[in-house]
Amino acid sequence: MSKNNHNPSHDDRKQVYALALGALGVVFGDIGTSPLYAMKEAFTGPHSIVASPANVLGVLSIIFWVLIFVVVIKYLTFIMRADNRGEGGILALLAILTPLGVPTLRRRSMLIGLGLFGSALLYGDGVITPAISVLSAVEGLEVATPALSHFVVPITIAILIPLFLFQNRGTGRVGAIFGPITLIWFITIAATGLRGIIKHPQVIAAINPFYAVGFFVENGIVSLRVLGSVVLVVTGAEALYADMGHFGVKPIRLGWYAVVLPALTLNYFGQGALLLSHPEAIQNPFYELVPSWGLYPMIFIASLATVVASQALISGSFSLTRQAVQLGYLPRVTIGHTSEVTAGQIYIPEVNAFLMVACIALVLFFQKSSNLAAAYGMAVVGTMIITTILFYYVAREKWKWSSPLAASLMALFLLIEIPFFLANLIKFIHGGWFPVVVAAVIYTLMSTWKRGRRLLSESLSSRSMPMDLFLRDTSISGIERVPGTAVFMTGNLEGVPIVLLHHLKHNKVLHKQVILLSVLTEEIPKVDARERLQFKALGTGFFRITARYGFMETPNIPELLESCKGQEGLDFRLAVTTFYLGRETLIARVKKGIPRWRMKLFAFMSRNALDATAFFGIPPGRVVELGMQVEL
Repeated sequence: MSKNNHNPSHDDRKQVYALALGALGVVFGDIGTSPLYAMKEAFTGPHSIVASPANVLGVLSIIFWVLIFVVVIKYLTFIMRADNRGEGGILALLAILTPLGVPTLRRRSMLIGLGLFGSALLYGDGVITPAISVLSAVEGLEVATPALSHFVVPITIAILIPLFLFQNRGTGRVGAIFGPITLIWFITIAATGLRGIIKHPQVIAAINPFYAVGFFVENGIVSLRVLGSVVLVVTGAEALYADMGHFGVKPIRLGWYAVVLPALTLNYFGQGALLLSHPEAIQNPFYELVPSWGLYPMIFIASLATVVASQALISGSFSLTRQAVQLGYLPRVTIGHTSEVTAGQIYIPEVNAFLMVACIALVLFFQKSSNLAAAYGMAVVGTMIITTILFYYVAREKWKWSSPLAASLMALFLLIEIPFFLANLIKFIHGGWFPVVVAAVIYTLMSTWKRGRRLLSESLSSRSMPMDLFLRDTSISGIERVPGTAVFMTGNLEGVPIVLLHHLKHNKVLHKQVILLSVLTEEIPKVDARERLQFKALGTGFFRITARYGFMETPNIPELLESCKGQEGLDFRLAVTTFYLGRETLIARVKKGIPRWRMKLFAFMSRNALDATAFFGIPPGRVVELGMQVEL
């Protein structure tokens, strides 16, 4: 009996440990490489302070308690409770809110706008993370051999280019080693940090929060400049929430408490111990902490760790794009599946090309990780603040928390995040503008596409006709029925698809079987297989099928229709089936409240969107497209 009871729990523990190891690479790769640049940014550059003993201890104290408040209290304790059927991230948070009946339309629009802008900021994060991470790792060459300083930028680019070119092969082949590599990284930085602490154990006193308070009292408004650098220690905190659907809450918490937090704390305090006795080491305290014989091995390990961290952000950008496409915020793009086993491993060439060009451009423009750090903080803080605001509304609308309770918690988080935001505003002209510009462009694209698709749907619906009237007219008129099956894809769940009316107008015939197929994306990650299909026979060979998918799923229409075979007399055979798709030519007109440039932008996006044939997995040889002009 004991044996039977033991095995399941033992297997569960093994699974949790395995997932925690995997999470080290994917979830904690970004935050785990922050020691490469975070500490030195507080004491170098245009917004730094003097590395005096009091300032070093004060900054260390701030770093430690920011990790506790932001990661432990905010994300691990509260934010990760707001899951959408196990999935996290800003779009998942937004998906929780939108069906809840937020009190006013204006407030609902505001929340959607905030959620979209937060998602757009993550693209800026996805561009900056590979650039700053790899660049900061390679900068160790300047410490090991100053003569190699001129080669830092070329070597960084030489690492980044293969990283992006490899994306189409997928991460499955190397994913298994992501966790072990990152584990080695955390063990290594913990060991070097411990080495520094042993030499100067007095640095442990910085755990006392009074040192942080004293720092602010002593430096006044000047301390605000330091916060713009300190925020770099929590870059990647959002990944804990965004990736919870891949690993689960328990493995992420285990990885943080057992490995990540101890390693980060030891390394930051080790760097602080070094600065107490050698303030001149501030140019690169991370590598100065490493013994001379270990510099080149550490550069190698750091480069591997930053590649892993970069990969996590690149994969996250792919996943975010797929979610945005499925939820109707971006046009269809090419989504390649790089693994036959893991559904989440996808490749989007358009996004990959954008990230690669942007990353290389950043490295060439900023040249040093210190210069890039100014751009990094704005994206991080912006995303954190938006997450806090959306969480407040989830607590109020979904969990029915009292207003004082939800507001108090939000105020606590904002009390930390707003000073970070103000600190990064100081660095706006030094690079903080970059993620804001990227986010503004992507937000404009997302909001324009959403609005344009709604207007297009309204325009097409107004030109449709009731289904019962259509069926009556076709039966009376005696329209010839030809062998085979015709599938008309439509977003209209009640009326007749416009493409069907055009087909009948021009061809004067109907197939013996006509399927009206609607594919809907629900605001949940995955739809239960039992709730996937809604099938209805309309009579005279007409069938209406409504398929529902989650925003983490990619529909395959032939497989879907094959699963309907035999229902209510449906005889589906792909070899005798023709798919009819509409190809709209959009004519942009000036409408109230919609600038003409925005309508033209939507028309341009629509022309360049991936056609439905490829997106839905429809065989190209079985597709007929019917063109029509639609005025918007």
